[in-house]
Amino acid sequence: MNFPENLMYTKDHEWLRVEGDNAYVGITDFAQSELGDIVYVEIETEGEDIAQEEIFGTVEAVKTVSDLFMPVSGKVLEVNPALVTNPEGVNKDPYGQGWMIKIAVKEKAQLSHLLKVGEYKALIGH
Repeated sequence: MNFPENLMYTKDHEWLRVEGDNAYVGITDFAQSELGDIVYVEIETEGEDIAQEEIFGTVEAVKTVSDLFMPVSGKVLEVNPALVTNPEGVNKDPYGQGWMIKIAVKEKAQLSHLLKVGEYKALIGH
């Protein structure tokens, strides 16, 4: 399983990669493996301000639907357009082509509450 060192993680299995004042968000390799084959990603929050830990969308796998939670408060700037026709990109490359949203980070202080890679591995027993 892959756990990039440069990312921050949540207890709900989202990852966040900060780039200046913005950040990319997706689900972890662990999360996608637990969900199984992803068949649909529904994110209808583009342009919205969403608070930390609120739901920004859902991901549907063959056997389940799972909510997606905001790692930090922010405005959803962009939804990955590739996921409309290629939701399995989340399974194949969760940290690259499978990113879900790009956000404008509202409160950088919230970043300190996210998990580092070692803490996330401990959370999931790796």
